[in-house]
Amino acid sequence: MHATIAPSSGRAPTRDLEVIGLVGLAHLGSHFFHLVLPPLFPSLREAFAVSWTELGLLLTTFFVTSGLAQTPAGFLVDRIGAVRVLSGGLALLGAGALLAALAPTFLLLFPAAVLLGLGNSVFHPSDYAILGHRVSPARMARAFSVHTIGGTIGWALAPVAMAALSTAFGWRTALLAAACLGLGLAALILARRDGLETPSQRERAAAGTEVRAGSSLSVLGSRPVLLCFAFFALQATGVIALQGFMPLALGKLHGLELVLAATTVTAFMIGSAFGTAAGGVLADKTGNRHGIIAIGLGLAALLVLVPAHVALPLPLLWAVVGLAGALHGATTPSRDLLVRAAAPPGASGKVFGFVYSGLDLGATIAPAIAGRLLDAGVPAGLFWLASIATALSIVAAVSVRPVPASGRAIGAAQAAS
Repeated sequence: MHATIAPSSGRAPTRDLEVIGLVGLAHLGSHFFHLVLPPLFPSLREAFAVSWTELGLLLTTFFVTSGLAQTPAGFLVDRIGAVRVLSGGLALLGAGALLAALAPTFLLLFPAAVLLGLGNSVFHPSDYAILGHRVSPARMARAFSVHTIGGTIGWALAPVAMAALSTAFGWRTALLAAACLGLGLAALILARRDGLETPSQRERAAAGTEVRAGSSLSVLGSRPVLLCFAFFALQATGVIALQGFMPLALGKLHGLELVLAATTVTAFMIGSAFGTAAGGVLADKTGNRHGIIAIGLGLAALLVLVPAHVALPLPLLWAVVGLAGALHGATTPSRDLLVRAAAPPGASGKVFGFVYSGLDLGATIAPAIAGRLLDAGVPAGLFWLASIATALSIVAAVSVRPVPASGRAIGAAQAAS
């Protein structure tokens, strides 16, 4: 058993590519399920005679469940290994979609949303534990960039696929197809588990690298981990503000039609995807995590202020927003490497689970602040909110000083003794 979960040192490139591809595919499935329900809202509203507010509560249930469950999912990853947790999460996504497809009443969609949220909670702790253990360090940043891009592709595919299936065959059939996707991915991960598994708590204890439960819990309150959590919360505040409210703000500021203004969000996301790919290569080549984050986010923070004060022609507006997205995306692999360096051996699952719940906190805060700014007649304030949150996230990131690898190994051994 120990031979199948040996660390990734010296692993062949083709083996790394297989691991990166499988984990990226699983992450695609996670993000696909983020947007499984929204394209079906018109059909669900007609079928169950409910309001848009009631339908919105389904998404609230999904994301609140996911956010609350991420840290416990991380503890479970560290305890039993990542593959069972990851495949279980995919199976829960499939089960949630199946329950929704068969729901005879609207209220039964809420248990389905809970199952979907629980399934979604496992991906960051599981995925990063697998990549950190199974991919060679020289390719780690590129592995993280592929992971992020896989999620972006999932976001892009879901609205089109669910809307098309619903139109052609009905919303229940669309959800049945989504259920098959989740269960199929769960089966694929289980079939390839020998190449993906991470050490369980029992196996780490046998190897002398286990961190005691008390020590593991204290890790989450350590300065580097709390700074990473703050970094993620601030990042989410800025990005969610732009994704959700930039089109409305541009309409109020410059009279841009809503449909055209919405294309700026697309430009930001496309730029982010390309930037993430380039950022993975750059981080692997230079290893300068703090520098990449400071320069990329610093320039992005300045660029997002331009539309707040200058009425640009649409192509130039796309270019400015797209470049801001690219600079932001280029920092993503370095961000994930920063978190990995802050996680002691045997604690990567819980650390990634806890830190990534900062995204849920930021996603909760941003809409309330952005909405208040628009209600107050200060649409330019939206861009200042995004810029200031991004600038503050730089301060959090460059303040992270992870314990050197040798020190982390010694600390883990002492905790186990």
